[in-house]
Amino acid sequence: MRTLIVGIGALGGLIAARLRAAGSPVWLATRNAESAARLKASGLRVTGVGGAVSVETVEVAPLDEYLTGSRFDLIVLATKAHDAIEVASKLSGLLEPGGTLLPIQNGGVPQMLGDRLGECVLGGLSNLGATMTEPGIYEQRNAGHLLIGELAGGESERAERVRQWLGRAVELRVTPNLRGAVWSKLLLNCSVTTLGAVAGGTMREYITSSEGREVFEQTYDEALSVALASGARPERMIVEPIPPARSGRSVPSKEYDAWLDQILKGYGDVRPSMLQDIERGRITEIDFINGYVVSIAPQFGVPTPVNAAIVGTVHAITRAAPRRKR
Repeated sequence: MRTLIVGIGALGGLIAARLRAAGSPVWLATRNAESAARLKASGLRVTGVGGAVSVETVEVAPLDEYLTGSRFDLIVLATKAHDAIEVASKLSGLLEPGGTLLPIQNGGVPQMLGDRLGECVLGGLSNLGATMTEPGIYEQRNAGHLLIGELAGGESERAERVRQWLGRAVELRVTPNLRGAVWSKLLLNCSVTTLGAVAGGTMREYITSSEGREVFEQTYDEALSVALASGARPERMIVEPIPPARSGRSVPSKEYDAWLDQILKGYGDVRPSMLQDIERGRITEIDFINGYVVSIAPQFGVPTPVNAAIVGTVHAITRAAPRRKR
């Protein structure tokens, strides 16, 4: 399966290195010629969970060089969300007939690309933890996996083919309910990650105040209402997606406190990735997380004032913060 990986950051680099180390051919696309030359000179190295691998020779070039005639059976889109939306239309032209574009970003990106590009898009979601210490040098932080599936739901032969192929590099699982899985992660990203970015700390730090808890509950409830109104069936991650005794909104109870405590055990002390983006002067993915919820809510007549306020607040914070060059 002739494969191109676009975006050689933490996740794309990890997959590329492990796939190449397994003896599978893979091509890499970077933003520019300088990045490509650096990776070609350094190769790829991974440490951490899953064992160390080192790949000296890689096929890498700027994305624009692939646009002049290259064709692939599978394109793994591993950029940040905003870059994925920007380049996806170009990538569809690089696919062989019947080829697959696999986006693995957070939030609503897979569905957005599916709506734009049609059946070539196979949905993806990452639970892999990885960091890039410098270009070409990566650390795998957990024994996570990629979850893939058809956006329309159900099972398919191509999902199984992709699972078998990329499964040489990292663990892949196929779900017949990819939309539900995306929403399950999105619910926590909307409430845990973005509120941490706004508050400037971890969930455990902001949830201790009555105001912090109230905003968490409202943010989660709005996003869950949109998910259910859209017909999605969110799946259990670390908790059941629908809080105990919920009737339109969360109801205070001992059961709800226990439900919230499970989220705290999983994410309470994690420094949110969006906060790290803000601190490093990077563009955040707010428009594809809470912003995605706000953008589709009118289709279903669901009001989302708290999520809309969060989107505006994060944009205001990032406008005021120094911007690092991409």
